[in-house]
Amino acid sequence: MKKQSLVLIGLFFLTFQCLTAQGSPDYTGGLKVKLNEDGSKYFRIISWAQFWAQHNSDRPLDANGNEQSELNFSMRRARVLMYAQINKDFLILTHFGLNSLNADNMSPVGTGDNSQLFFHDVWAQYSLSDNHAIGGGLHYWNGISRLNNQSTLNMMTLDNQRQAWATIGLSDQFARHMGVYLKGKFKKFQYRIAVNEAITNNLQASAVPVNSGAAIYSGRRLLGSKDAGKTYAGYFDYHFLDEESNFLPYKVGTYLGGKKVFNIGAGFFLHPNGSVIADSNGELSGESVSIFAFDAFYDAPLGDKGAAITAYVLSQFSDYGQDFTLGTTYETGSLLHAHLGYVFASESKTKFQPYVQFDNRQIDAIDDQATSFGIGANAYFSGHNSKLSLEYFNTKYGANDAVGTLTLQAMIYL
Repeated sequence: MKKQSLVLIGLFFLTFQCLTAQGSPDYTGGLKVKLNEDGSKYFRIISWAQFWAQHNSDRPLDANGNEQSELNFSMRRARVLMYAQINKDFLILTHFGLNSLNADNMSPVGTGDNSQLFFHDVWAQYSLSDNHAIGGGLHYWNGISRLNNQSTLNMMTLDNQRQAWATIGLSDQFARHMGVYLKGKFKKFQYRIAVNEAITNNLQASAVPVNSGAAIYSGRRLLGSKDAGKTYAGYFDYHFLDEESNFLPYKVGTYLGGKKVFNIGAGFFLHPNGSVIADSNGELSGESVSIFAFDAFYDAPLGDKGAAITAYVLSQFSDYGQDFTLGTTYETGSLLHAHLGYVFASESKTKFQPYVQFDNRQIDAIDDQATSFGIGANAYFSGHNSKLSLEYFNTKYGANDAVGTLTLQAMIYL
């Protein structure tokens, strides 16, 4: 193993020992400000940051033909979220921040695109009853799967399964659509459905379809908003054991044994004429995008000394159009993902959780598959509020050689 890899592993265990000795504060409910005596009017602010150190010995040459450093630092996420209620019927949420800021996309005086804060979520909501609500804006009430509604505050794996965030930059702005949603529950059955606008200026804003070639995701731009302007999404899950909150849309990655949860879910995303193909004469026609998924999530304590298990499995079927593929991330085909974690028994506040994850993707465009394997560990010093993660992740795409990355993450949220 290279010297940089040993440095990352050493930093992980050194910091683990130091922070265990020093302890860390308890955050309780975060910063919540009551605006009246009974607390029915309030606002709450949450802030979090995730810093990465990554080692990758397979980085390609840069634009000038020079070798690139194998060890790199980046700010994976820096976010602020605030929500407020003036009474029990109305809620407004605002969420802003930046992502994946590194030496290659920073700007000299902080004015570049990647250096800028932008809104992730801005929506308002009205409660129809105690268990049902309607809202609208730039929102995260997504369909498809639990992972497509994943919170970035409490993931078990280092990051989300990338193909599960199945519409980022294609029909939405960073996993958020502009539209309206309805969410709620009937006893242990929860639902979320949405009707949204598809963005025009997406990741394929300059692409043109090749005659008799693969589809491109540019339906709204090339066919117009009347034929390709709207998307439809929904996710439905049944909670067999403890019920999870659906007050906010963000799904928890692991409860570390704090709940006993077993859910099964199913979801969808539909975009009529979302993709476009060209026939041999160059005539354009739309192809509807459809994504369906089924998943199951289990999280429970084991014994009475702090041990716990977290398990998740996802089966996703994605049709972006004929032989669609974009950057080895989005493909027409199927995905099977699973991850499993175990929290070691401990009576102290510090918890240690090793985990494994596996992906298998069937890809129509290359008539082949891609496989990924990850192994890692989390050290929790005050739950998810103070956490270190170390993960090795390896991907083999079709006939290409496998590529592995070792990442150390430090995370704090208040």
